[in-house]
Amino acid sequence: MNVPPNTTKQVTKHETGKEFDFTRADFERVRGLIYERAGISLADSKQEMVYSRLARRLRANGIASFASYLDALEAGRMPAEWESFTNALTTNLTSFFREAHHFPLLAEHALKARAAHAGAPLTIWCSASSTGEEPYSIAMTVCEAFDTLTPPVQIIATDIDTNVLATASAGVYPIERVDKMEQARLRRFFLKGKGAQEGLVRVRPELRQLITFRQLNLLADGWDVKGPFDAIFCRNVMIYFDKATQRKILSRFVPLMKPDALLFAGHSENFLYVSDVLRLRGKTVYELSHG
Repeated sequence: MNVPPNTTKQVTKHETGKEFDFTRADFERVRGLIYERAGISLADSKQEMVYSRLARRLRANGIASFASYLDALEAGRMPAEWESFTNALTTNLTSFFREAHHFPLLAEHALKARAAHAGAPLTIWCSASSTGEEPYSIAMTVCEAFDTLTPPVQIIATDIDTNVLATASAGVYPIERVDKMEQARLRRFFLKGKGAQEGLVRVRPELRQLITFRQLNLLADGWDVKGPFDAIFCRNVMIYFDKATQRKILSRFVPLMKPDALLFAGHSENFLYVSDVLRLRGKTVYELSHG
């Protein structure tokens, strides 16, 4: 990959007090690599974040400089490290029932879709599941809509980051993560830890059985998911992509959506520029444009 020449002064760790040298050229290389790998567009303001997160990878690999670390990645000398590199630069901010206005609409849509499709199971794809709070919120919503822990739903939850998927699959969280949840909901869907597990909660196994977790890169040529889906959640991930990448991903969602399917977006995301394929249904909720 061609890297623009670094015309700024080479600042040393002795001058910055940092453990590793990290030049502007290093940062530009990281930006290029993560864009190629995951489509993430890092802003200039993320330089300190990149240093902090990748410095851990340098320590873990016993490498003395960012330049050497990036050289090794690009030369293919550390093929297994690409996963850790990508995981380190993926932001995973989430919570249970985040953007709460989406879930009553999902419940209503689930009941209508079940009736409209002759009782076929509902299919929902959570395409950026992070540590699991979002897909479990989806599962709880559908359970409540049908008033059963075994509702007719199949949820696929994917993420590029294998570390957060492991957390999601386990379904174990510090009790602080659910401290704002209604007590009735908490009692119905979670088990409180005791003894060595005190201070933790675990999602009930019935809920976990509704969800299949798997790794998926939205930029990959092929997606290991099969539609059509009744709903797709793609919330607070498009903000990391440029418009061209967003359009490419959104266009690939379209053939995976049932004619009456809904696409749920994040609060700071706006897909009106793809009005040829999607139209706004409600607050950050979209449906297919049918001409």
